[in-house]
Amino acid sequence: MTQTPDQHQRWDLRFTEIDYLPRADGEPQWFRYAVRLLPGLVITGAGVAAGDRLDPDDRTSALRFASAHPLSPIRSGSGYWRYVQTPDGVRFLTRYGYRPGWGRAVDLVFRPLIGWATAWSFDRLRLWLETGRTPERSLWQALAEVCVRVLVTTTATALAPPPAALLVAALAVLLPPLPGTPAARRCLRRPTSRPISRATIRPPDRQAATAPLPELETR
Repeated sequence: MTQTPDQHQRWDLRFTEIDYLPRADGEPQWFRYAVRLLPGLVITGAGVAAGDRLDPDDRTSALRFASAHPLSPIRSGSGYWRYVQTPDGVRFLTRYGYRPGWGRAVDLVFRPLIGWATAWSFDRLRLWLETGRTPERSLWQALAEVCVRVLVTTTATALAPPPAALLVAALAVLLPPLPGTPAARRCLRRPTSRPISRATIRPPDRQAATAPLPELETR
């Protein structure tokens, strides 16, 4: 589900398309990716990945990526996925950093959003693996739940006195999603200053400046 492009793009909210390029045996895997922001507006990029399978209980997939598209919010970056076998299952961890494409001011808004999308996607994958709920169904359920919360808040604001409306709005925001609905809050996030990756692969353009981001974990 994570290493096959047509499956990966189904659960990962950060990508619309992922395609592997042909490679020779023993060589790192190059890939192309695309993100559809709006109808007719598609941002493309390329990257390279390599995996470590020496330890069957702790495997790592490292990658570097870059986009030359003028509207790309990420110019280049790098990161890793880790798969750690435990008695309760597999811990799936990620850490990544990137060089902003729109400048630091815009990145103050974009960085939390990409962090949320990563965590939400991780939980979407977890639901797929544990319950069989497809990523498409999870997305529709999440959208339906958001619509219900907005409808309840709007109705309370229009009909209820201000204190009650404020209480309803707070509950609509703070109550956790249903167990079958993906939620970023279910992933563990913690800051770390460790290097992102020691992989020797190189990105399609110049090497990324790897700004630290939280590590996410799901079980």
